[in-house]
Amino acid sequence: MGYARTHVFLQRAIKLELNFCRQVNSSLSAPVIQKFFALVSRLGDGVLWYILIPSLPLVYGIDAVDLSILMIISGLTNIVVYKGLKKLTSRERPCSISADIIPGARLLDHYSFPSGHTLHAVGYTLLVLNYYPALGWFLVPFTILVAMSRVVLGLHYPTDVAAGALIGALIASLVMNIF
Repeated sequence: MGYARTHVFLQRAIKLELNFCRQVNSSLSAPVIQKFFALVSRLGDGVLWYILIPSLPLVYGIDAVDLSILMIISGLTNIVVYKGLKKLTSRERPCSISADIIPGARLLDHYSFPSGHTLHAVGYTLLVLNYYPALGWFLVPFTILVAMSRVVLGLHYPTDVAAGALIGALIASLVMNIF
């Protein structure tokens, strides 16, 4: 595919994705739904993880200290990677592009690619499940809701969320295999 065709294809894909974001944002705009996803997003800002990391050794004992350390290493790596990618790509958020998309939560920065919330949620969840799979009943649905919240709230495109999930999984895998 030549450059012109690739460019046209990408422009169409971006337009379709933005239209999808408009539809999701408007169809799920009931106040109770917005408040629910705003709460999930707020917990995904780090609140849940800041509680979970030190709680694991308190609940599971000294064996969980290694996991908490891996989560800290992973979290710091995640921050460096997603902030670097956001700066590199400078992709504007859907709510910044379209006046039809109302942001349902405060913007932590200007750019959308990749979703840092999803990156952290997927990465942390995979790390925890590797040690304590029984926590999956809570962490897996929470991670899915975090990912959904980013699109519902008008803050991310689906591809931002997908990229965040993939990068989070990759970093978690690397951290587990290196440390």
